[in-house]
Amino acid sequence: MSNYKTETKCIQSGYEPGNGEARVLPIYQSTTFRYTSSEQMGRLFDLEESGYFYTRLQNPTNDAVAAKICDLEGGVAAMLTSSGQAANFYAIMNIVEAGDHIVCASALYGGTYNLYAHTIKKMGVEATFVDPECTQEELDAAFQENTKAVFGEIIANPALVVLDLEKFANAAHAHGVPFIVDNTFATPINCRPFEWGADIVTHSTTKYMDGHAACVGGAIVDSGNFDWETHKEKFPGLTTPDETYHGIVYTEKFGKGAYITKATAQLMRDLGSIQSPQNAFLLNIGLETLHLRVPRHCENAVKVAEYLKNHEKVAWVRCPSLPGDKYYDLAQKYMPNGTCGVITFGLKGGRDAAVEMMDRLKMVAIVTHVADARSCVLHPASHTHRQMNDKELVEAGVQPDLIRFSVGIENIEDIIADVEQALR
Repeated sequence: MSNYKTETKCIQSGYEPGNGEARVLPIYQSTTFRYTSSEQMGRLFDLEESGYFYTRLQNPTNDAVAAKICDLEGGVAAMLTSSGQAANFYAIMNIVEAGDHIVCASALYGGTYNLYAHTIKKMGVEATFVDPECTQEELDAAFQENTKAVFGEIIANPALVVLDLEKFANAAHAHGVPFIVDNTFATPINCRPFEWGADIVTHSTTKYMDGHAACVGGAIVDSGNFDWETHKEKFPGLTTPDETYHGIVYTEKFGKGAYITKATAQLMRDLGSIQSPQNAFLLNIGLETLHLRVPRHCENAVKVAEYLKNHEKVAWVRCPSLPGDKYYDLAQKYMPNGTCGVITFGLKGGRDAAVEMMDRLKMVAIVTHVADARSCVLHPASHTHRQMNDKELVEAGVQPDLIRFSVGIENIEDIIADVEQALR
């Protein structure tokens, strides 16, 4: 981890060119890498030596960008994946097996909820979902003997529930399991979950990190703080011999790098959800301005929320950075400099009015995406969360009239003017 300030890390971390080398991170657009010695290639396959031989496992462009994200989060090791969903899948599957169990905060992005509630269930892994506002006792009651991880989003998409990181971290550690946090909406500009007890962080880099809706991607960062050996009976994949690599034990051979090494050597080897070097290159360009864009997103979002809160046709507004919001105090604790550029609101005319208002927007677009430079809206109950039944929608904090407004970095007067004409 470098000693640079966050703003400098966004630009300088991850890649340091040598004398006469490219100043900008190169795109290593190659599937394979040449060696003159068969013996050396064998050592690479046995994890006896570090290096590149096939991009599905590792690529210099990807590794440089992963190192930058790792530095921004304050971790010890990181990897890129093809999407944020792949990152959340790998983060859990790296430490669970059929017959295991996880605990999740129920306020989640719809796709993540479906992944943990249904898809991994088919693989033999059960999930218990708990209300983020549950008591410590209720949270403890969700754990089972076979629980292997706790998962939550720092700012839930789209419910905008702010997770009490310390409460969930304390519960996870009391039960000897790691706490995994999706930090997509806050980004390390506004929150670094490792400082509040999280052990592993995931990102959909598709969102603010890329910032321009140009490429899909994900990332996993390990803090290096969770002691797998102390709880070795829970995590045999990390603490017992891996016969697919001649019996190496990841915790013994790679120390604090064990978790990411295993995820790369096993999951990426077998499932192959690698991010393309071209996408990693574009992601890096986005990261270089992350520290400039995120504050503008947050500033604009608060101004739009203030405008909507005072509008006669608006029934309710949620913005964790707005005084009076249900999660304002938690937001101030964990993200005092701002939360994110996403707000939600509902109209007094209900679901039909929400749909009509969205259809009348001109500059602000209706898109599936969120958290890029351009302002956009979505009706989650009809779009991203339409696979959920009514009960699941309520558990995820998604109301039928909820409009998710991803406030961009355009001029704030233009954004509000478009909303005003649509409401009018």
